[in-house]
Amino acid sequence: MTTLIKYLVATILVLGSAFLPAGQAGAKAQSYSATVLDAKTGEPIPFATIQLSKNRGTVTNGEGIFSIDMEDVAKLRDSVFISSMGYEEVSIYPKKATDTIIRLAEKLNELEIVFLTDNPLEPNEIVERIKENLASNYPNNYTQKKLFFRQSLYNKMNRADVDFKKSTIEELNEALIDSIVMQIPKESSYYSESIGTLSGNYNKQKLFVDKSAKLYDKSKDVSFDGFGKRLEKIFKENVKPDSYLKIKSGWFGTKVELDEVETKEAPDGDDGGVQVRVGEDPTTQDITSGVKDDINELYEQLFFQEDTKLDFLQKSNRYEFTQTGITSIGENLVYILDFEPKGGKDFSGTMYVNTDDFAIVRLDFQNVKKLYGIKLLGIGYRDILYKGTSLFAKDESSGYSLKYMELERGIEFTLDRPLTVIEKNKNVKGRRKQNELDLNLDFKTTAVTKSEFVVFDSKDLSESDYGIAKESTGVEATYLSAYDPAFWEGYTIMEPNATIQAFKVVE
Repeated sequence: MTTLIKYLVATILVLGSAFLPAGQAGAKAQSYSATVLDAKTGEPIPFATIQLSKNRGTVTNGEGIFSIDMEDVAKLRDSVFISSMGYEEVSIYPKKATDTIIRLAEKLNELEIVFLTDNPLEPNEIVERIKENLASNYPNNYTQKKLFFRQSLYNKMNRADVDFKKSTIEELNEALIDSIVMQIPKESSYYSESIGTLSGNYNKQKLFVDKSAKLYDKSKDVSFDGFGKRLEKIFKENVKPDSYLKIKSGWFGTKVELDEVETKEAPDGDDGGVQVRVGEDPTTQDITSGVKDDINELYEQLFFQEDTKLDFLQKSNRYEFTQTGITSIGENLVYILDFEPKGGKDFSGTMYVNTDDFAIVRLDFQNVKKLYGIKLLGIGYRDILYKGTSLFAKDESSGYSLKYMELERGIEFTLDRPLTVIEKNKNVKGRRKQNELDLNLDFKTTAVTKSEFVVFDSKDLSESDYGIAKESTGVEATYLSAYDPAFWEGYTIMEPNATIQAFKVVE
């Protein structure tokens, strides 16, 4: 990415934006793949549990599809059990199975009616029991988890207007600026997938990444890069070799050397500005810390964490709870408890609560209004989407641990600011100012990030074993221009949706 466009992007980040420039179900090679459907309606069943052994398994994706790598199939000593809330459990033996469609029948249990009659708890009483048992149901123990993590980013440029004011460089005219703006992609998507081992608890983790892939259209990144390249090329051809650029946006400004990727402080006597260090392209760096940070962000938003956005338990008096029924998962009965905000609170959703120990075994939630937002000095930022699903299951320590989490976060970013690029030279007689370009930028974009976290295998870990656990280093994601199921041969992953499977860069 060129110096000028890197500066523009970095300046936006410094000023507080969160804008991120662009970045059919079938059998995976060497795997057993199937779709889980409702036997009555034929609809896919998302997030159904696929149990390989006591602490090993996966879940179906949002389209009801799952796959098991044949190496894992070969290790099976028993059947695979497939279950979902409110359905009869079924078993299959993948070594001999030929069906790619698995139908689950609705579970009819007369005990549910008896239970409701004998246990007439009010919704608020259930909520209080949930809160009383949080510490015992969700212990902050050390564990070692075999995991798969997928992140999908969707960006849309809603508005990209550049108002041309003035230019003393003939080549940098209004027509050229307009043509450069037209190159900015209106939509883009970026997908990343990683598999590895996560050691730690909810507060601190170590991650060893075994393999990682990234899937996106490089040409859409080039469109942004080309915007900077063309501007920089014209400046280089029309400024003196020892000149520098002073880039200002309202009160903010900085110096950019044409042949460097790091801004420096302005010369003595010049007005100071914001110093911006522009790093390397993150897609070529070790991805371990980035993936770990993303997983840690998911952990921080679990409903029992102190600083979570999901405050329906912490501020339960600000929510209305309604028991809409009772269902079962496996041999366990669960309350179905809906919640809605009172007044100005932010979320609605559904809790599925174990009737014995009052653990939330599944949570679905979504914001009911736009969340946090700020607008200052022509820069606007707002959280517009926050929805997700989390599943928990009993682990070795008799508590519950996270088995699957999906979180979608949508943001809206606006920028309406002047931009002035001035060529200055301290080695010429007279005034330092040589050339000037004045623009006004008016951008609006939305970005949606969907994170999916799947635990395939989990076991308890001592604190001393956590201390010696190693993190991966030097792991770079492999670039794919089209989805390739063979890339994950030898691994069991969460099946991608149809959009990802159909993704292909058009040459």
